[in-house]
Amino acid sequence: MTGTDVRTEAEDSGPGGYAAARLRLLTEGARSGPPRRAALAELTDDWLTGLFTAAAGGFRGASLVAVGGYGRGELSPRSDLDLLLLHDGSDPGAVAALADRLWYPVWDLGIALDHSVRTPVEARKTAADDLKVHLGLLDARHLAGDLGLTAGLRTAVLADWRNQAPKRLPELQALCAERAERQGELQYLLEPDLKEARGGLRDATALRAVAASWLADAPREGLADARRRLLDVRDALHLATGRATDRLALQEQDQVAAELGLLDADTLLRQVYEAARIVSYASDVTWREVGRVLRSRAVRPRLRAMLGGGKPVAERSPLAEGVVEQDGEVVLARTARPERDPVLPLRAAAAAAQAGLPLSLHAVRRMAATARPLPTPWPAEAREQLVTLLGSGRPTVEVWEALEAEGLITRILPDWERVRCRPQRNAVHVWTVDRHLIETAVRASELTRRVSRPDLLLVAALLHDIGKGWPGDHSLAGEIITKDVAARIGFDRADAGVLATLVRHHLLLIESATRRDLDDPATLRSVADAVGTQSTLELLHALTEADALATGPAAWSSWRGSLVADLVGRVAAVLAGDAAEEPEPAAPTAEQERLAVEAHRTGGPVLALRAQPEPVTGEEPSGEPEPLGVELLIAVPDQPGVLPAVAGVLAVHRLTVRTAELRTLSLPDGVDDGSVLLLNWRVAAEYGSLPQAARLRADLVRALDGSLDIAGRLAERDAAYPRRRGWSAPPPRVTVAPAASHLATVIEVRAQDAPGLLHRIGSALEKAGVRVRSMHVSTLGSNAVDAFYVTSGTGAPLPAQDAAATAGVLEETLRG
Repeated sequence: MTGTDVRTEAEDSGPGGYAAARLRLLTEGARSGPPRRAALAELTDDWLTGLFTAAAGGFRGASLVAVGGYGRGELSPRSDLDLLLLHDGSDPGAVAALADRLWYPVWDLGIALDHSVRTPVEARKTAADDLKVHLGLLDARHLAGDLGLTAGLRTAVLADWRNQAPKRLPELQALCAERAERQGELQYLLEPDLKEARGGLRDATALRAVAASWLADAPREGLADARRRLLDVRDALHLATGRATDRLALQEQDQVAAELGLLDADTLLRQVYEAARIVSYASDVTWREVGRVLRSRAVRPRLRAMLGGGKPVAERSPLAEGVVEQDGEVVLARTARPERDPVLPLRAAAAAAQAGLPLSLHAVRRMAATARPLPTPWPAEAREQLVTLLGSGRPTVEVWEALEAEGLITRILPDWERVRCRPQRNAVHVWTVDRHLIETAVRASELTRRVSRPDLLLVAALLHDIGKGWPGDHSLAGEIITKDVAARIGFDRADAGVLATLVRHHLLLIESATRRDLDDPATLRSVADAVGTQSTLELLHALTEADALATGPAAWSSWRGSLVADLVGRVAAVLAGDAAEEPEPAAPTAEQERLAVEAHRTGGPVLALRAQPEPVTGEEPSGEPEPLGVELLIAVPDQPGVLPAVAGVLAVHRLTVRTAELRTLSLPDGVDDGSVLLLNWRVAAEYGSLPQAARLRADLVRALDGSLDIAGRLAERDAAYPRRRGWSAPPPRVTVAPAASHLATVIEVRAQDAPGLLHRIGSALEKAGVRVRSMHVSTLGSNAVDAFYVTSGTGAPLPAQDAAATAGVLEETLRG
């Protein structure tokens, strides 16, 4: 059926015919995108025109006007109808009756309606008081009735907008900024709002309004396609959900991708991010131009008076060879020759970042169109300018985005294409892969005073996740890519090897510090063997901190920083040859002995709580400081079930376990034979303050004698635990880490964090007949990554077959 046939059916059959024709149009597989939106708008125009003509009768003093998105002809399947009933004020009764006859048929079909009834004077007054109304009227389009009435309003509203632009545009910019603060940036969100987030459809509409003011215009290249892509995704979202929603929720992304004929949800998100990035960059450039024009209008009269009426000349201040500052932007000097100077893009970018100024759009486009490619290997100046750009701190981000918007980054670093706009489906990460790499460089720039080779630190920060664009382990892929990139950039073989090592092992320190026993020589030796030298170790230490800080708030804390610093100090001693081959067990402290004797005497658990001080590093902490928690010492006569009992009691009391050490103490001379288990745990309150030690002890006594139903209490908590609708966590994974320790078998658990998870793990290990020597807990966002050092009943590591069986049973328990 053709578009004409659909419209004829709608006209002949009234509201029912319109509904049927509309449904047929939306379910036509062959028509989508702009043609479908235009056809839907045209179909709706014809239906409303028919309604208006029938309802108006002989009344001539009114017109029906489409405004907002409907005025632009951008009707998605579940879009509201934005309508204005415009009238001349001659017959209020007739207008009220006309409005009823128009609105009720729309409501009867269940179509959302945003409507108003106004005279032209009222419409202009409302627009003057309400910026959003004024924006909607800029897209006013006549549907039916008195065409002169509509045309007069359009002309007046547009004239008002242009006359009031110096006042209204700053208001619009503030509105956009407030919305961005509230909704976030579309190009980085895993569940973005296609309309409200920064870089979304609202911002694209705002750019149209700026252009209508004649004060400034947005960069048009790619903008129309970006807007179309976002509208296409919204159409598919409406069809997939059957709802008028603009939020692209995780559980709907695969269906939306299929509706658009895309490979998968990641491909969908990448297209959305690319479109949002174009809109965001256009917004940045446009609002900068608006500010420049408004400033020049304010200053020009005074300058003209000072210059005797002559035209003012903008001041140009040199920044680097071929690069100057003008009007608050970095532009090319008149003598610059990009076609002869392949280093110019990097030199201009570095100068802009160092000065904290934006790169002019004209300059970037000129360099993109004419600059020669860099030779291989790069000249030393190019490498130095890249390091300068990366070391410039926060201004690096805006400058990098300007280069990327015009394709210069992928020309300089071709491997960047695979990580550009690549989503990271991990709640810990707040950025796409490419933005995370730049954020890591920004963080690394704050740490360059801690290393002897800041150039290697900054380039490693830029490249550490470059392998995420390839299949397999991104660290291994990144190592290979980094060797090639380093050679092209012009680093010698030794430096390229260091960079490759840093990328290959950029997760080594944080994983070892939070999941391995630092008293085990095998842990220290494996890290020392991986890094090789003291200088590489210090670089890796700084890269680890920068990477974690750039990941998100859940990835770094003073506690994690202290663990990594402790590991680095120990590994440095190994590299210096000062570490002992095997550590002697630490002698128990007086307090530990006292608790052990008391536990033996009473036959039950005794405990002590002790606050932990912040680490003293001599430097200001990065980010918000985090209390290290409270040390919980528990002594209990050696017996089965201690670990799950303690973990369960702590879970019931909503205490988060950060680290846990378990050891068996022999009683001192003069005390009856026997042994006591000593548990040294670091805990923090999930909410509020810590419970009293006496209450913890009482519940632990009940847990050990079986009178406290920990499993039941935790099951009630688990049933009430908030879960995201339509989303299921990945299944838990339990593995045995080969050759991780000479003293014990290391079992790693990766699972969704939940109340009582450690209690369930402890219970499963208890049933498996193994003893837990120590436990190292790390929680990132909603993901728990824990390592358990276990032994047999005799204190030896488990045989390989038994270790694999234990890991399998534990995984099945956690999946159940």
